[in-house]
Formats: sequence, structure tokens, C-alpha cells
Amino acid sequence: MKLQRKNRVRALAVGALAVSGALALTACGSDDTAGGNGGNSSAKASNIKCEGKGKLLASGSSAQKNAMDVWVQNYSGACKDTEINYQPTGSGAGVTTFLQGQTAFAGSDSALKPEEVTKSKEICKGGQAIDLPMVGGPIAVGYNVPGADNLVLDAQTLAKIFDSKITKWNDEAIKKLNPDAKLPDLKIQAFHRSDDSGTTDNFTKYLKAAAPGDWKHEPAKKWEGTGGQAASGSAGVSSQVKQTSGAISYFELSYATSGKIPTAKLNTGAKEPVEATVDNASKAIAEAQQVGKGDDLALKLNYTTKADGAYPITLVTYEIACDKGNKAETLPATKSFLTYVSSKDGQAALKELGYAPLPTEIADKVRATVAKIS
Repeated sequence: MKLQRKNRVRALAVGALAVSGALALTACGSDDTAGGNGGNSSAKASNIKCEGKGKLLASGSSAQKNAMDVWVQNYSGACKDTEINYQPTGSGAGVTTFLQGQTAFAGSDSALKPEEVTKSKEICKGGQAIDLPMVGGPIAVGYNVPGADNLVLDAQTLAKIFDSKITKWNDEAIKKLNPDAKLPDLKIQAFHRSDDSGTTDNFTKYLKAAAPGDWKHEPAKKWEGTGGQAASGSAGVSSQVKQTSGAISYFELSYATSGKIPTAKLNTGAKEPVEATVDNASKAIAEAQQVGKGDDLALKLNYTTKADGAYPITLVTYEIACDKGNKAETLPATKSFLTYVSSKDGQAALKELGYAPLPTEIADKVRATVAKIS
């Protein structure tokens, strides 16, 4: 599970919005991560208030894994009596496990559905599950195409590629977007997630919103496109792209930077094609609207922005927990950990990972909500 810090590309995350409601990863991430803070870990840990003890079980979004590695490293350094075990099983599996009462919290790249909120009342005695955004960032379109160093794509072309309607890299539609590139006569190997994935949900929401004429499938955590090949988790699809000539897939920017995988720029209708960076994703996420009610902080993203420098394929992932009715044996540590990850120190630890810390307005709401969890 180790992340090689030296493989990371520093990403500026000023003013970003978003989300990685993340729960912790197990101790296996303890000395690998990006530890984001490097030599500052102990200093950051000194501000963590430890509560509770024992093991907290959590699972869900693999998009959160790299952030979790850092958070757990720092939290574990301060709170020796608590082990946080987060398994990146995918958003769908994480929500299911949480709703079965098997975990203290879950990570998801998509907000809870109404029926899931209703079901959560069975385990959140006297309350319900809520969505807490923790960090966000771009969903990169990574590719492995010899000779194509600065590939530009658009929503329509991506929709056709991932629905098996464009099958060669020298297709006329791709040539038109890349007139100066030497595109090979190479078969496109499109990889998608095999597991129920919030990243898939967000990616297909983008395709449906920005290219409705070419993407006829409804957005969902389960892949609905035609053809292609499947792999498990963000780590799985990014690994396939890295090792497969002609491959293309979608995954969080942190996987592209750590794996040194080229990412496509998007022609959105803005003055210039937009690169997948934290700053550019932040410009798009800034247009998000809160659609959750009360303490539920679910956000609605704008996938069709044409603002200059705004990268529209963005991800807001959530920490999902009970607002009331948490188990007595896990409540103290759960609040302690969520308090840390939503704090200024917890958010600052993400800047080097390709994630975007919460903007002040959202962060203040998250912190106030975590403080009320009972």
C-alpha cells in the first residue's frame, strides 16, 4: 500500500472545494505515505485530540485511499490506542457494508440515495446517515498512446471511446482534436471499473451531461457502457493503463501523478483545452451547490462548465456517518478522527497528493456538523 512520495507531483490546492470524506486506512499506510507532511507529521499530530481506543472498521471509495494513507499515518502517530482500518473496496461496497452496521463509517464518491438514507435509520438509532464532504479533485483521463504526449479530447469523443464507437487512436474525431499529433493505427483499450464505483458515477454523469447525444446510458456506480475491459478499483484501472499500449481509463489525479501516467486535456468550449489539475478542478467545483438538507452536506456539481481553466470531470467524495445513534464503543474515536481530517491540519496534508482541501465555507460547515455527531 505504500505510496512513493518521490513519485508525487506537487499540486497546488488553493481554494479548492470538495471532498474526500475519508476514513482511515489501516496501519499498512503508516510509513508510506505521502505522509504528506514529511518532517512535519509530529508537529501536525500534536494538534490531534485523541478520544476512544481500539479498532475502527471502515471501507469504501478507493479514490480516498491516498488521502487516507496520510491521514492515518498522522493520526496513528498521535493516537497510539486507536487503529483505523479502512479498506478501499469501492463506494458501492462501502455504503452497503455501512448500512449493514459492520463499519463505523464509509467513504463514497457519490452522495447517499434517498432509499439509502431511509435504510440508515435502522443502524443510526434516532438519527440517519449524512454526507460529509472532506476533499475533492479532478478525475483524470489517463492514457498510454505512443507518440501522443499532449492528447486533447472532448466529451463527445470520450463518450464514443468508452461506448466502443471509436476503436482506433487514429480515428478522424481524435485527429481533428489533435491536428499536430502523430496518432498511431492502434486499437483503443478502454478500461472501466469492475466494482460499483462513485468515480464511475461521477465520470458517467459528466458524459451524460456534456455529451447526451453520444452517451445514452444513465449515470450509475455500475458501469453501463458497451464493451471495454474491467479492472477493480482506481489502482486496478490505472495499473492497466500504465502497462497496456493503447489503453485509456478514468481515475483520480493522484493515481496519475504517482504512476507518472499522461492525462488528456479537455476541450470544453473554453478558450484553451483544460488540463486535469487541482486548481482547474477547483474552478469547476466552486460552482457546486449544496443539495443536502440540514446536516447533510451533499453537493451537486456542474459538469458542463465552459469557464476558462475549469476542469469539469471532478470528484467530491464523502465521509458517511450517523448524525445520531452511533455505537457507544466507536463514537469517541470516530469523532476524533473526523475532527482531525476536517481540520486545517488534516486538509493541509492533502496539498501534495493531487486532492483539493475544503474551501473555508464548506470546511466550517463540516467541522460544525462533526462536532454535533452523537
